[in-house]
Amino acid sequence: MKSYRKEFMIHTKERYAIVRITDRVEEALRESGIREGLCLVNPMHITASVFINDDERGLHSDFLAWLEKIAPYDRNGYRHNTGEDNADAHLKRAIMGREAVVAVTDGRLDFGTWEQIFYGEFDGRRDKRVLMKIIGE
Repeated sequence: MKSYRKEFMIHTKERYAIVRITDRVEEALRESGIREGLCLVNPMHITASVFINDDERGLHSDFLAWLEKIAPYDRNGYRHNTGEDNADAHLKRAIMGREAVVAVTDGRLDFGTWEQIFYGEFDGRRDKRVLMKIIGE
């Protein structure tokens, strides 16, 4: 079995953003030479998420609006906000999940019809790392 690891940096100008990263993951998969296996993608930060869903702008807006209702930004309303104001980002990440794992079949990400990989940023405006780990043969 082979293993391939690659990181890339992501920086959003906004506090909240959803960024399609499928192309970067597919590029890493090609570089790996792995034809059958699994691909893990996760942000290396606790206020961001990687998830799989539809690449539709309205849905992304709905996600962000829904998350804001569940865990609204509040500079003073959370116990975590002592020196930082990102408690809402930690909660949003807990809701959206930490990582995505995709099957690799015949050298391709084995997606459903509309599935794509996204990076969800909930405390942006600085550099963050995203890890891809691909294992298989």
